[in-house]
Amino acid sequence: MKLVIAEKPSVAQTIAAVLGAKEKKDGYIEGGGYLVSWCVGHLVGLSEAAAYGEQYKKWSYETLPILPQEWKYTVAADKRKQFKILKDLMCRPDVSEVINACDAGREGELIFRFVYHVAGCKKNMRRLWISSMEDAAIKKGFDTLKNGREYDPLFASALCRAKADWLIGINATRLFSCLYSKTLNVGRVQTPTLKMLVDRDAAITGFQKEKYYHVRLDMGGAESVSARIRSAEEAEALKTACEVSQAVCLSLTREKKTVAPPRLFDLTSLQREANRIHGYTAKQTLDLAQSLYEKRLLTYPRTDSAFLTDDMGGTAAGIATLLCGKLPFMQGVNFTPDISRLLDSKKVSDHHAIIPTAELAKTELAKTDLAELPESERNILILAGARLLFAAVEPHIYEAVTAVFGCADKEFIAKGKTVLCAGWKELEHRYRATLKAKPDPEDDNEVLELDAPPFTEGQTFDRPAAKVTVHDTTPPKPHNEATLLSAMERAGNENTDPDTERRGLGTPATRAAVIEKLVKSGFVQRKGKQLIPTKDGSNLVYVLPDSLTSPQLTAEWENSLTQIAKGAADPDSFMRGIEEMARELVKAYPSLSDTDKERFKNEKPVIGKCPRCGGNVYEGKKNYYCENKDCAFVMWKNDRFFEERKTAFTPKIAAELLKNGRVKVKKLYSPKTGKTYDGTVLLADTGGKYVNYRITIQRDKELS
Repeated sequence: MKLVIAEKPSVAQTIAAVLGAKEKKDGYIEGGGYLVSWCVGHLVGLSEAAAYGEQYKKWSYETLPILPQEWKYTVAADKRKQFKILKDLMCRPDVSEVINACDAGREGELIFRFVYHVAGCKKNMRRLWISSMEDAAIKKGFDTLKNGREYDPLFASALCRAKADWLIGINATRLFSCLYSKTLNVGRVQTPTLKMLVDRDAAITGFQKEKYYHVRLDMGGAESVSARIRSAEEAEALKTACEVSQAVCLSLTREKKTVAPPRLFDLTSLQREANRIHGYTAKQTLDLAQSLYEKRLLTYPRTDSAFLTDDMGGTAAGIATLLCGKLPFMQGVNFTPDISRLLDSKKVSDHHAIIPTAELAKTELAKTDLAELPESERNILILAGARLLFAAVEPHIYEAVTAVFGCADKEFIAKGKTVLCAGWKELEHRYRATLKAKPDPEDDNEVLELDAPPFTEGQTFDRPAAKVTVHDTTPPKPHNEATLLSAMERAGNENTDPDTERRGLGTPATRAAVIEKLVKSGFVQRKGKQLIPTKDGSNLVYVLPDSLTSPQLTAEWENSLTQIAKGAADPDSFMRGIEEMARELVKAYPSLSDTDKERFKNEKPVIGKCPRCGGNVYEGKKNYYCENKDCAFVMWKNDRFFEERKTAFTPKIAAELLKNGRVKVKKLYSPKTGKTYDGTVLLADTGGKYVNYRITIQRDKELS
């Protein structure tokens, strides 16, 4: 009997069907000489710091750095049942070998090896290495299984990555949290991501707006424009000079340009486009794509590949034909998709690009034009389907015309273009016309399709009409999820070896979680689509060393990890360097000044002004108190006046009393009648130890 371990239940089911294993058991499938089971993602991980001794249960500077000599592993609490199933299967006497069918990549290798190691398995290990879940690819993969030990260098690379992230993440987080008396999560990926947001915010805040001017000439229906002019007087002088001069066409350039079809979606590009078009966050898009994947309507979403494998041509062509009949914007369009440009197995890593599946044709959903799907899922499925069709259409070709005019000793430029072949842009325009909200174009220059002006060199225009237009320089825009995902994808790539498996900050599968963690930690806030760093976020970037806020660290690590995976570098040497980095980090921050210690101190909310001394009144846990220690003004939240009337003394009530001396309150309870009523509470402060209150109801009749 052979035990096959996949990374996820859905993958295990697909493999089991190909192998002829049909008998479903608790946590595995059996049949055809195989036991097929799964890991449910990361079953086993590196233990938390507290597992290495009592002294690490509390965070303190004195216990740093934490450098485990013998690493410990922990089974995820919510996955212990599945781990026991796998361990029992590995120990079965009739199991002769274990086949690693986890994702073909560094993390897939790590997931399997952790389980294999912690389960204490010593049986023969073989590796299934495939990039497609097509039946033919799975069969071929099982026909050419590799010796699992051939992937020891890949596992060493994965293990080094996990341990290095642990060492720097744990030590840096505890170090700066202890120094500033506030939990400050520091991570190799999330901290440089936060730095990009902080840098953009600083550029916006420090931006100085400047005016500039253009002079525009009417060239017989077309418009030619001057270069930027800084002075209004200079612009007006040029306008006046042009109106009494002759404009001459100095040159006319025609250039044929081609805009290639977009690539298929990997997860990051799908998240960007879904954010731009539908406003979905990266996490929402991942969750929606995952749901569609589990419904077998979309291929595996956690991919960084924008191509399909060479053996998927027929499948992709069939899906494209199916989509032509199902997507509303394709009605009346007749074209033959060119799938060949979408196929390149060499550019497929763990998984191929995201496309709809042929399952769409087999479901009731197809018969109702996807109406049974939730709108958000339908939007993602249509978006992925539209991208497959765009990618399979011929390029968009146009002729760009640039005319340069001379007038009053200055140059003016008129631009236009003539579309020669609409290509994929025609389908894109059709798709966008079906959207409820029209997204901002990515490239303004590509949106306007102006007819090319019919000029000739030497052509003249006497006394052309002229006008001056006024403009302001604009600051950079705040990052949204689409632009931040792009920035994360590109970060540090100029310093990263092209052969590395992972480039940029994070992976397609983890970037959404990184953004969510920054928001949840209070370092970033969402304002509509925008991502804005908070004061704590900006402070964190300020206090951390450049080594932790720059993508350079990730680039250096990935270069080293790539060499380890190739067997060309020593894992122990890499880890010694990481440990030394942790030691130096702790050594570099022995103490802080009193001013720095206050950097992350929570600012108390000001409720209002003190009626006695004019100082700020703050909210405490039990009261509202004056900041002036010599002033005795204090309003207690549990004041008997409010408790008898069964009314919470809220900050809103306190603020209104301080501002106006009175506040309308609904449903006050009357101890005399046992009924509730609406009234106005008055602040009746006499300057004594306790503050007094009164109520007015019905024609200002006062009740004590």
